[in-house]
Amino acid sequence: MKNETTHFGYETVAEQEKARRVAEVFDSVASRYDLMNDLMSGGLHRLWKAFTIQRSGVRPGARVLDVAGGTGDLSLAFAKRVGPQGQVWLTDINNAMLARGRDRLTDKGYMLPVAQCDAEKLPFPDDYFDCVTVAFGLRNMTHKDAAIAEMRRVLRPGGCLLILEFSQVWKPLAPVYDFYSFQIIPRVGKLVTQDADSYRYLSESIRMHPDQESLKQIMEGVGLERVEYFNLALGVVALHRGYKF
Repeated sequence: MKNETTHFGYETVAEQEKARRVAEVFDSVASRYDLMNDLMSGGLHRLWKAFTIQRSGVRPGARVLDVAGGTGDLSLAFAKRVGPQGQVWLTDINNAMLARGRDRLTDKGYMLPVAQCDAEKLPFPDDYFDCVTVAFGLRNMTHKDAAIAEMRRVLRPGGCLLILEFSQVWKPLAPVYDFYSFQIIPRVGKLVTQDADSYRYLSESIRMHPDQESLKQIMEGVGLERVEYFNLALGVVALHRGYKF
């Protein structure tokens, strides 16, 4: 049988190897993940996530699924929004990230259900959630179309999928952004986490991720409707939103 390949940053690797190496990246950075997010984005990631919550339209009592939820930023914000009658699931494929997110939520008084699972094989029934979100996790998934199709499957009719992800920056800004991504971020990563390579991979993975229009087409291709996107920070980040009908 032919071995399928995919990209790990700028490298071409076997699909099974990508899953292992992505896991190693997040095992390495989990303990300092939140600090590095603040340092790399100047705290802007908090505004991007707040914008995502606002665009979700989620109301008290809703069911929300946070895919690749990491240390739980979105899960916590949604839990506050849906209230005690609602339900928020925090999921991640990486145990180190999921454990950190669970502990962080518990420390803040929120005992949310958590599940370690692959976004391409979600352990939830069809038509269950009012909203599904994935923030800064899609680019690490091997089969993005399969993962998005799974997220659509578990959405109820009328529900929305929100994808917050690094995207195609405004072209005049690209040289400065590239310098920052490949010269500054790995150095900061080495200082804070003693791991420059993981942050070099993260910068490369952004360049390999579909641009705004391509991701919109993938979402439409799996059956999502009314797909639109919002560029944030001149396209450094984009929020895509689509609905299941």
